[in-house]
Amino acid sequence: MADRKILVVDDEIHIVQVIAIKLRNNGFEVLTAENGAQALDIAKKYKPDLVITDYQMPVMTGIELIENLRQIEDTAETPVIMLTARGFAIDEERKNELSIATFLSKPFSPREVLQCVGDVLQQVSA
Repeated sequence: MADRKILVVDDEIHIVQVIAIKLRNNGFEVLTAENGAQALDIAKKYKPDLVITDYQMPVMTGIELIENLRQIEDTAETPVIMLTARGFAIDEERKNELSIATFLSKPFSPREVLQCVGDVLQQVSA
């Protein structure tokens, strides 16, 4: 799995660090960003295999990031896991429209993130 690149995006740096450590310890290459705009630039340049993004961020939200990713040929099919605070929900129609693979509600454990990443990547490669 060392050839799998994952982009982790959250404005809460401790969340990015915890997720990045768990993923790196399990053989993934990890790219990080603090907001959606920074993540979009990184995604265009490095074409990650998966994006894990927060819903609420400054500069560009997770939803805006996904909308932009879907408009770029190289990232249009990139699977996305969205992190949400409890109480923030996206309806099923919007989830499908944006092709969001799944949601993880905060707080979550690093083990949950790793399991979710494995499940999503397995679905994509199946």
